[in-house]
Amino acid sequence: MKHFLIKTSLFLAIATISSCSFSQNKPVPEGPMVLISTKYGDMKVVLYNQTPLHRDNFMKLTKEGVFDSLIFHRVIKGFMVQGGDPNSKRATKDQVLGDGDLNYTIPAEIVPGIIHKKGVIAAARNGDEENPERRSSATQFYLAQGKVYKLEEIPVIEQKMNIGASQSLFLKMKSEKIDTLMLFQMARNKEGYDKLIEKLKQKAIREVEKNPVRLTKQQVESYTTLGGIPHLDGGYTVFGEVLEGFAVIDSIAAQPTGANDRPLENIRMTIKVIKE
Repeated sequence: MKHFLIKTSLFLAIATISSCSFSQNKPVPEGPMVLISTKYGDMKVVLYNQTPLHRDNFMKLTKEGVFDSLIFHRVIKGFMVQGGDPNSKRATKDQVLGDGDLNYTIPAEIVPGIIHKKGVIAAARNGDEENPERRSSATQFYLAQGKVYKLEEIPVIEQKMNIGASQSLFLKMKSEKIDTLMLFQMARNKEGYDKLIEKLKQKAIREVEKNPVRLTKQQVESYTTLGGIPHLDGGYTVFGEVLEGFAVIDSIAAQPTGANDRPLENIRMTIKVIKE
């Protein structure tokens, strides 16, 4: 499969999440708003002004009706619900989905402090190996469900995030040395290739150790009350959040699925702009 917040298996959380509502004590983020409608209800979503490329692209596609009648084609309870594959509009029941897109991608807008708390909308993308710049799919997106974490789990989360950060940095360094690595391969110099790979891995680890990932108090509060998917932080562009309709995410996530995590019954969406 082509697009996903990773199209490979990802630390699948398995907790059931209770429905939540947006706290009236917290200010509503500034930005345009859209309404995502499904047979399980509506979700009012604000798009962040801090991610203008994704905001403007999503607004444009919404106004053009691109998302209407598409389905949530990948659903993993306790993790996320994903949709936006253009091929899903007329897909047959057993058709494998996830590779559909438009003929462009969007530069990453990964903003520090914008996290994968429950209810955020984020862009799907190809994995780091083939997409080290972490450019986003034009159409595919996911809504985070995740799980609520205990306070004592936070250190483990941070450890996983630092491992992920070093792996991502290694892949970036590897892409920068691709010409040298190819020369080693062409010369069948396995020793030289392996030494350079190991050198890059250790360098990436050292760089992350100099400035390790640490969750802020606000992030810890979000993940231990609202819940979310912290190990995705820093890896995907989060460009908005649900203000009303958290229970809709839970309802979609609870549906039985078949091959490739596709719901057995189609869950279609329509999206309209409710605030410019």
